[in-house]
Amino acid sequence: MQTATLFDLPDIQTLQEAPTAAAPAKPKPKRKARTVHASVPLAPWTTVPDELIRDADWVVISSSGGKDSQAMLSYVVRRAKALGMLHKLVVVHADLGRAEWEGTRELAELQARLAGVRRFEVVTSGVDFLDRVEIRHGKLKAKAEAEALERGEDPAEAKVAPAWPSSAARWCTSGEKRGPIRTLYTRLTDELAHLGRPVRILACIGQRAAESDQRAKLAEVEIDRGASNGKRHVTTWRPIHAWSTRKVWREIARSRLPYHPAYDWGNRRLSCVFCVLGCNNDLVNGARRVPGLAAAYARTEVKVGADFKKGLSMAEIIRRAQALEKAEGPAARPPVGTAMAEHVGRAEATKYRNRQVTLYGLAA
Repeated sequence: MQTATLFDLPDIQTLQEAPTAAAPAKPKPKRKARTVHASVPLAPWTTVPDELIRDADWVVISSSGGKDSQAMLSYVVRRAKALGMLHKLVVVHADLGRAEWEGTRELAELQARLAGVRRFEVVTSGVDFLDRVEIRHGKLKAKAEAEALERGEDPAEAKVAPAWPSSAARWCTSGEKRGPIRTLYTRLTDELAHLGRPVRILACIGQRAAESDQRAKLAEVEIDRGASNGKRHVTTWRPIHAWSTRKVWREIARSRLPYHPAYDWGNRRLSCVFCVLGCNNDLVNGARRVPGLAAAYARTEVKVGADFKKGLSMAEIIRRAQALEKAEGPAARPPVGTAMAEHVGRAEATKYRNRQVTLYGLAA
């Protein structure tokens, strides 16, 4: 629990620290070209939702605790229940540690339980995100210096690539989510080894085309050849890929499942408190709500010599948050359903809020 306030923290200028010494460069072993097992199909045999669920041995629903994965969970559960196949469903949450909003893992588990899914799994990379950024910086710095020496240049003048993730280098997704979730695939595959054939896993992801041009290009159903092998075949299904934001909120209202309070505070996205893909409003909101974490990001900026987000440093985000705190006072949470009301109307949001109090005893 974060107890510090923005005004308890030192001024951003006091966060300066000595640069981290770069590790000596080590020659990288040559990677062997990865081959995909011959049994892995090139394309899915069907894109019909009910057929996908029937064909799967496991239906794995990735849940960040955010609105999109929550709406997806509700939708997939509804279809699986109609087919009498709830027993196939597994909800997995990739725990991001202090980088994600407090209570997110618990909320994802609550949503799964209330939706009727009996199996909930938590996976983690085991490495703190900010530690990973610093480790990555050390490797990039060592590489840049080694290459400068090979060119006969001064290594101290070598340009080091940014260590933070970006839209073009989303290593955080592969390292913090995709990789750990694949360890779950391995366990699920071992549980059905007696089948004597590749285990069929249907991986459900809550990505929507409306979120970005890049996600709009993704297929609704495709074979995940990187996660597949001779023991398991993984099919990626994006059940709400074509959904609008309004449809997502309507599904949440219909499901009666609680959503994260960060949305009522004004956030558009949820998972990491500070995401490089998040809008500026979300980032400033995070700095107001979790000031201690914002300060930690600012210290890491100094260590790696690069802004958290291109064109917007965490130091600047903190300054904006401090200005709002001074002008408006400590931020208070609006009533439950505030975010929902913008998309489905106040009357529907009021019904939802009343159900939260009645069904789950949650504060209004």
